[in-house]
Amino acid sequence: MINLKSPREIALMQESGRIIGLLFKEIKPFIKPGVSTLEIDEECERIIRREGGVPASKGYYGFPGAVCVSVNETLVHGIPSSKIILREGDIVTIDVVVKKAGYHADAARTFPVGIISERARRLIETTRESWWYASQFIKEGNKLGDISHAIQQYNEARGYSIPRDFTGHGIGREMHEDPSIPNYGNAGSGVTLQEGMALAIEPMVAEGKPQVRVLGDGWTAKMKDGKLSAHYENTVIVTKDGFLPLTLEEEEKN
Repeated sequence: MINLKSPREIALMQESGRIIGLLFKEIKPFIKPGVSTLEIDEECERIIRREGGVPASKGYYGFPGAVCVSVNETLVHGIPSSKIILREGDIVTIDVVVKKAGYHADAARTFPVGIISERARRLIETTRESWWYASQFIKEGNKLGDISHAIQQYNEARGYSIPRDFTGHGIGREMHEDPSIPNYGNAGSGVTLQEGMALAIEPMVAEGKPQVRVLGDGWTAKMKDGKLSAHYENTVIVTKDGFLPLTLEEEEKN
């Protein structure tokens, strides 16, 4: 069941989203060679709690981190660790869900660590660009498949693949709500978008083949071929004429 959000609920989700946008801004200078993914996690939690939010991932089905921190070939759900140390040239994704006053927002960004290769930079940029390309289809009356197809088309046309094990999702009172939002599909298919839908849309893109493997910890999902992956996600509210983004940094809004 898809729950349409009231103006009051949207305002509460905007506050959770504001915290995420601020977190992405503040964490950038912290991401550098020699820093562990656990230190990143601890800094993210500090920012979230300072702003009155709760890191919703912490304890979610036993997940130990405040955020997911995924390095290089780790696609999603990287568990923060004191043993995983960032190195020059790495890329690292921070996937964060904030809950405040009972409502969630969810977003992810892939960051460079120091100076990165041109191929890594291109992967990060293409993943981000595919979100914005697909965003033109986020408005009342369009189909969910229009978004999914646009993400797939944009990335595959540039030589990348779309892992099919993980999807975007609805969001609100719960971290994961209906509908599921694949990063692949057919235009004109799926549910019709309605004003008030809250969607976490999240292209997850691979440099090589799309197959993943989940480690024995039950969380960490890595690309089977060991090649790089990137992730870009925002929570949005569908409107009559487009969408209201909730999780952007201030600079991204301009």
